[in-house]
Amino acid sequence: MRTTKLVSGILMIILSVFITFQSTIAGLGNALDGDGETGGSGGVLTAIIFLATGIVYIATKSKEKLTADVINMVLLLIAWLLAISNAGSYSDLVIWGWLAFIIGVGFFVWHYFINQKSKNAQRVQ
Repeated sequence: MRTTKLVSGILMIILSVFITFQSTIAGLGNALDGDGETGGSGGVLTAIIFLATGIVYIATKSKEKLTADVINMVLLLIAWLLAISNAGSYSDLVIWGWLAFIIGVGFFVWHYFINQKSKNAQRVQ
């Protein structure tokens, strides 16, 4: 779990830089077109959430409590909602949104079951 959180945190930070770049270009395109789409702004907010959750995953890689995973799950679900509702012509934002959903819910469920397994193993001893 420790290595996975570290690697995921680093990848989320790298992805946040990439999403920020893409969102800036999409926002510039939206502004030049004057079409009223908000994909660029939604992408920047999604990138900020990716950055925050990546930092939290790295900072809490060795913690056994679920607090950080619950907070990250909520943040990534917010990023998911932002991304899929604001995508418009910036279709990559839908991909980043679903990735946020998978990472947020996946890590929480995985960490929850690992904690339950270790609690049951301690009871048996």
